[in-house]
Amino acid sequence: MPCYEFTFRNSRSNNGGKANRAKAQTKSTRAGLVFSVGRFQSRLKKDRFAERVGVGAAIFMTAVIEYMTAEVLELAGNAADNNKKKRISPRHILLAVRGDEELSKILGQVTFAQEESSPSSTSCSRRRRARPPPLLPTATPPRRSKASFRPHISA
Repeated sequence: MPCYEFTFRNSRSNNGGKANRAKAQTKSTRAGLVFSVGRFQSRLKKDRFAERVGVGAAIFMTAVIEYMTAEVLELAGNAADNNKKKRISPRHILLAVRGDEELSKILGQVTFAQEESSPSSTSCSRRRRARPPPLLPTATPPRRSKASFRPHISA
């Protein structure tokens, strides 16, 4: 006769019988990415780019977007360092994209926020805004000097 082994679950354990189960991993963690693969996959499915969307497509798209973002941020950080700034501004992103040949080709038709002028011009060549003319003084009564001030004393 075969011998059967019985395992009894301890009713006092709080893990609900999941003692041997491995911890769940996200698709991003498995792919070694920072951006969310699940979010890209749900958008691909929701926007109906195709009838069927595989997980590989979402992983590949996420990897490409993450790489492009890292590349732009690295170049923009270098541009900020060159301008002796600690924060990356839209101007630094513009300088980074227009300074790189491949990114400039890809993002050639993109308009950047707060774009003031082309990256080739320097801050010295920017036109200064004309100051508004000074306001005309309003008619005010002439001031009395302290010597002519006589307090009114009622007796």
